[in-house]
Amino acid sequence: MLEELYKEWNAKINVISRKDIDSIYLHHVLHSLSIAAIAEFKKGHQIVDIGCGGGFPGVPLAIFFPEVEFYLVDSIAKKLKVVDAVCEAAGIKNIRTKHTRAEDITNRKFDFAVSRAVAPLKELLKWSMPLIKKPATPVTDGSIRNGLICLKGGDLNQEIFESGARPKMMPIVKIFPEEYFEEKYILHVAK
Repeated sequence: MLEELYKEWNAKINVISRKDIDSIYLHHVLHSLSIAAIAEFKKGHQIVDIGCGGGFPGVPLAIFFPEVEFYLVDSIAKKLKVVDAVCEAAGIKNIRTKHTRAEDITNRKFDFAVSRAVAPLKELLKWSMPLIKKPATPVTDGSIRNGLICLKGGDLNQEIFESGARPKMMPIVKIFPEEYFEEKYILHVAK
């Protein structure tokens, strides 16, 4: 169903590269869902998707975690129009969208920020960390601490060095052994 919706909307408003649209499930949906392999979002959690574009990773994660609230933000309004239309047609009720920049959000706190190929890690941390609330109790159940979870690709050594952070990094190919996921990673930086 998502493939048909995105193909229809992509013909009107280009939010996914035309060469990529036929691989939407592998390149976009499955890539987004790799976050679910490291994060067990709990009922009532609130997640902000920074620079959501056409809805990735937020839309697949919202489907996977129906009792979690997702807040998708992007600075380009037409992309959010696609997200809103896809959510309405697919009956996704746990997504809210906002036409804004992450750094302009001042009145909200979230359990996690997620992002996919938006900006260098240094920038993502600057935008996301003020938005993330500290957990009320220490994490003792093996789940990951509140923070930023982002999807990145390629050689990240310089980008990580410049960020000053020490993220936990997992190769996605260990989750989904597909050639497409070689040199693609999930990074988690705790608050």
